[in-house]
Amino acid sequence: MLTRSSLVIRLHPNDDVVIARAQLVGGTRLLDENVTVSGLVPPGHKVATRAIKAGDPVRRYNQIIGFASRDVAPGEHVHLNNLAMGAFERDYAYGADAKPTQYITPAATFDGIVRADGRVATRNYIGLLSTVNCSATVARGIADHFTRERLAAYPNVDGVVALTHGSGCGMDTHGEGMQVLRRTLAGYARHANMAGVLMIGLGCEANQISSLLGAEKLEEGPLLQTFSIQDTGGTAKTIAHGIALVEAMLPHANRVTRQPVPAAHITVGLQCGGSDGYSGITANPALGAAVDLLVRHGGTAILSETPEVYGAEHLLTRRAVSREVGDKLIARIRWWEDYTAREKGEMNNNPSPGNKAGGLTTILEKSLGAVAKGGTTNLVEVYEYAQPVTAKGFVYMDTPGYDPVSATGQVAGGANMIVFTTGRGSAYGCAPSPSLKLSTNTPLWVKQEEDIDLNCGGIVDGDATVDEIGARLFALMLATASGAKTKSERHGYGQSEFVPWYLGAVM
Repeated sequence: MLTRSSLVIRLHPNDDVVIARAQLVGGTRLLDENVTVSGLVPPGHKVATRAIKAGDPVRRYNQIIGFASRDVAPGEHVHLNNLAMGAFERDYAYGADAKPTQYITPAATFDGIVRADGRVATRNYIGLLSTVNCSATVARGIADHFTRERLAAYPNVDGVVALTHGSGCGMDTHGEGMQVLRRTLAGYARHANMAGVLMIGLGCEANQISSLLGAEKLEEGPLLQTFSIQDTGGTAKTIAHGIALVEAMLPHANRVTRQPVPAAHITVGLQCGGSDGYSGITANPALGAAVDLLVRHGGTAILSETPEVYGAEHLLTRRAVSREVGDKLIARIRWWEDYTAREKGEMNNNPSPGNKAGGLTTILEKSLGAVAKGGTTNLVEVYEYAQPVTAKGFVYMDTPGYDPVSATGQVAGGANMIVFTTGRGSAYGCAPSPSLKLSTNTPLWVKQEEDIDLNCGGIVDGDATVDEIGARLFALMLATASGAKTKSERHGYGQSEFVPWYLGAVM
């Protein structure tokens, strides 16, 4: 645990930098480092503790985060002005750090909803899925009818949500983009947290309902019904028809009770957004500690955001249970390198301006902190976007770094909870899965407590350890899975954040 008197954080003896715990002004003496600060260094930013020559690698976490773009003096602020990307070899050392998982018995439990087919839900929604942008307004019109007052008679139903998007037509019907969209919609239609689903189309779109059902082997029935605006006869008639179908589903959806089930039925999607210089020190490692507990209790955690593990992928391949699993991850890294090159971009377009203001300089630095969310257990499988996650333990899903798109893929894959760390502040939810948000620092918690579920800033304040916060988070995850509402749920977040990954040309 850090002491309150420490002005900076040293993460590893071999590091070239330390992290400011508060704003440092020129002339401040860092006694433990025998360095005097030159200039102003904001909280969460880096201070050089030794002379670094231009072109030399700079280390944080005992890992390379970039290369000095000019000579750097001890005590100098290390950031965009003197640190840049550079190429270097990484040792993937497949499986070198893999080890047997120490499972905990008896396993922890939560109060879940057991479906007739044995799936376990953490929430109980009726979902309205649009196959195409053209049916989005109708889907929202149906959902808007079911106000809190109208749902009062169905206390076990968490809501009627419209999950709409901006594509579904003007795209190759046999291309990768259509496959990803259909896989995403099917994942939500099958999701355990959906008591019933209405799938709504226009009628003439590229993403035909019949083709979607066939490609994804979905069968219509009382709790999965489909219709289109053109067949129903227009907007008002379609909304009325959808309202009637939902009203018929509500009594069934309400006939559920929660019962104790093993924590193995929790699948959590790991997210970070609005990261800062503390993310890899506090909230991300604390989430990693909670993930280790979840895995040891038999549950599943999904790490994603491939552009935000770029440069740190060797830390994951070392934990792979096999060369095959490690190679799957590297194949996705190579796909992203090709993808960004085709689009005339580069992987280091990330970090965002907000990340940089919070002290993160390169994607290498951001990625090294981001992978801490995944804890320390073995990497057991790698999935493509929105593929069903069937493995137990720590897994990886290839997604963009943009949080709504990434979490949408995780939920489509089966995540029944999202945990989202933030250092700059985030307002986010993800129906039908509850989303917990963690702050990396106490000032953010004080400023934006109405949106944050747990403060991890006590780690940098010297009030708590990573493992202590991780244990608190694991308990909060169990309570949330049992039905306790998150801050984002209380505010009504979750519908607009459904954003399937759009791939391919708009025709």
